[in-house]
Amino acid sequence: MAGDADRTSDTDPGRQERRRVRRRLRLKAASLGRSRGGQTSKIHLAGDRRCRPLVLLLTAGQAADSAQFIPVLNQMRVRLPVGRPRTRPDAVAGDKAYSSRANRAHLRKRRIRAVIPEKKDQLANRKK
Repeated sequence: MAGDADRTSDTDPGRQERRRVRRRLRLKAASLGRSRGGQTSKIHLAGDRRCRPLVLLLTAGQAADSAQFIPVLNQMRVRLPVGRPRTRPDAVAGDKAYSSRANRAHLRKRRIRAVIPEKKDQLANRKK
């Protein structure tokens, strides 16, 4: 009789939905994303000229790279021998994934030089 009660609770659609929600929350808390290859994650890293890590941000694998550019910059702190830490680097280098209008506008607003190659479609749109 107890086995029958367990079977009915497994077929309860509300319980299955709650399990799915709990699983999504656990994956989000662990910064794991779902893809056809399985569970993945991305590391967004800011480093100095000597390749020493300054900021490390972990996100789910399906998250866009460009959306994490500003949060990584906002977390950056470079200690100096005296005084408060620097939060504005002289220049930022990145790959084409970080080349978006919003990221470039953010860098211009903070007077940071961008060393990021532009995508071909962005170049074509700018030249129109």
